Order: sequence, then structure tokens, then C-alpha cells
Amino acid sequence: MNVGTHDNAARSIEVINSIASLEKSQMPAIADAATARLISLATAVPPHDLLQDDVADRAAVLFGSTDGGFHRLAPVYRNAEIARRHSCVPLDWFMAHHSFAERNALFLEHATRLLTEAASDALARCGLRPQDIDTLVTVCSSGIATPALDARVMANLAFRPDVQRMPIFGLGCAGGVLGLARAAAMAKAAPASNVLLLVVELCSLTFRRQDRSKSNIVATALFGDGAAAAVITCRPAAADGPRTPSVGPCGEHTWPDSLDVMGWEVADDGLKVLFSRDIPTLVREDFRPVVDGFLTHNALTLADMDEFVCHPGGAKVIDALEACFDLQPGALKHARDVLRAHGNMSSVTVLFVLQASMDDHPGGRRLLTTLGPGFTAGMLILDAA
Repeated sequence: MNVGTHDNAARSIEVINSIASLEKSQMPAIADAATARLISLATAVPPHDLLQDDVADRAAVLFGSTDGGFHRLAPVYRNAEIARRHSCVPLDWFMAHHSFAERNALFLEHATRLLTEAASDALARCGLRPQDIDTLVTVCSSGIATPALDARVMANLAFRPDVQRMPIFGLGCAGGVLGLARAAAMAKAAPASNVLLLVVELCSLTFRRQDRSKSNIVATALFGDGAAAAVITCRPAAADGPRTPSVGPCGEHTWPDSLDVMGWEVADDGLKVLFSRDIPTLVREDFRPVVDGFLTHNALTLADMDEFVCHPGGAKVIDALEACFDLQPGALKHARDVLRAHGNMSSVTVLFVLQASMDDHPGGRRLLTTLGPGFTAGMLILDAA
């Protein structure tokens, strides 16, 4: 290489580095210029009520011959602290065998219907029409849909043909918080746009009556069905309009070697639930440093939070979360109320908790948290206007 060539290369590298440095220095300003706001939130549930006492009675019939005796597992229905749940199928449906194909067909039908209902409600609450939406972010992990659920909802609501679609599968219980974070990121990427977040889970349809595992029996005491929809935008609010919270920093953490903590195994007849009994222990011992690190990175502490909006994975998980955040027992009232009335609806549940929280008092700074397959924690700050 001659000297001239070397000098030209050096100058090129200098220019590239200068541009990169300039872009990096401008990134915070660009990010700060676009504040995503949650301008609407709506929820929906299917029509069938499952009373916990009735579920326990039917489970005793189904699992009465379980090795070791069903009576040892029967208290799980009482200890779940759930009074009722909602299901897209009646209780008698669970007493018969159903193929994976049949259950997934029901999933497509009912998930599309629930998302259409939740989306219509969310749009009406903020005065928007389907054609005003620029991006659809759809979260679900309890069924298989190709074409994805968003395309099926488009057959029911008049979204524009050029609406951008982002279906997300596999986040499980973490999907509510992380879906909201993804929707906010999409809104910030196009500040003049409106983003509609759609979240649905029909956990009841994954029930496998021939599965005598403890995980499956616990699932019958815990999981329910539901949907939620939220509208996120960076467009400025009208001066005389309602005050809406801003979506602040978000974060996530995936623990190494933790794939077996929570998720699905694909069996011949469908999705087999997998979760570890050690989740409450993990929350008590390992979650606090993750949350502290997230808050410190954003110049915040737990003391800056006015409320904790947590996914209620189960009664013991709520107890562990209260201990993790140094809260008094019973402090996570909205999480407990939602669990009691709806059960664990996977990704949807935290959005039900958020709605209950904002209905109770719209102001304040909220920390949203959830835990899901990966094993992954999702965290997000929601600030009152």
C-alpha cells in the first residue's frame, strides 16, 4: 500500500467514526423527542364462567385414579385463591377427549372473536377508527395461527390494507409487558403513527385430560382465558383531551440455563404445560437485583414507584413479589383481585391488573413486571401525564 492510499483510508475511517459518533450523540435527543402514550386500554373475556368449586369437583372425577392419590393434590384448587375464571368452552367440554386439531380450530375462532371485541372497545374509548391504526402488534402463545391472528381480525374490522403487522409468539406470561414495550417502540419509530396492541390467551383449550402430571393438574386450578387491547401513540394530546400516561423505559432479563422453568412441550395431542415449582423461590431470591439494576440504569429506585402492577402468576408468586419489593402482605391488591376473578390468563393478566389500577386511581408512576418463558423478566415504567 502506498502512502496516498494509506492516507485516504485513514481519512475514510475518520469520517466514518465521526458520523458514527454524531449519530450516537443524537440518539438520546431523537428518543426523547418521541414520547409514547397509552391512550386507551380495554379487556374482554369469553362467556363461560368456571367456578373454582365446580372445577375441583370435575377434576376429582377426571384425576381420581391418579398415581399417588388425587387427594394429595386436591388442595391446589383452594390454595390458588381463585374464585372463578372465564373460558371459551363450557365446563362439560373438558370431560371429553378433543384432538389438537379440534382445539386449535376453537382457538382460532374464539381468539379472533375476543380480539375483535377488545380492539373495537379500545378504539371506541379513544375515538379512533380501525383505519386510523398504522401498526398491529399481536401477542399470543396458547395456539397456532398462520395466517396470524391479526390478519384474521382484519377480516372483521376495517383496518387499512397497508397496516403493518407484528405477530409475536412464545413470550408466554411475559407477553403483556413486553408486548406493550414493543408497541411503544414501534410508535417511537414512527411518531405520527397509531399502534394497536392485541393480546389474547385461551389457556383452557390446552387442557389434556389424559395427562396426570402435577403441572397439568395445577394448570386446571390456575389458568383462564381473556384478551386485551391497547392503543399507543406519540401524537400530541389535545389540550382539552383526557390525560393519558406515558410509556417510559422498559427492560428485560433472561436468566441463563433456565429453559425448563416455564413453557410448552409439544406432545402428540397438543401443547403440554411446563412450569417449575421453584418460581416463587426464584422471585424471592433472584428478581430484586434485576429490578434494581433496571431502575438504577434509568436513575430510579423502588421508592420512586407509586404502585406495582405485577403479573399474578399465582398466589404464592404474589406473596413472593410482595417480599421481593419489601411490600406489606396484601399490598398487591389489584393483582390479587384479578387472580381471584379471572385466574392466570398468561400474557393478558397484567393488562387486566393495569386496567384495575388505573380505574382505581389514574395518577402516579407505576412499575409493571412480569415473568415468562425464557426464563425472562419484563419490566416497564408507566408515568402519569
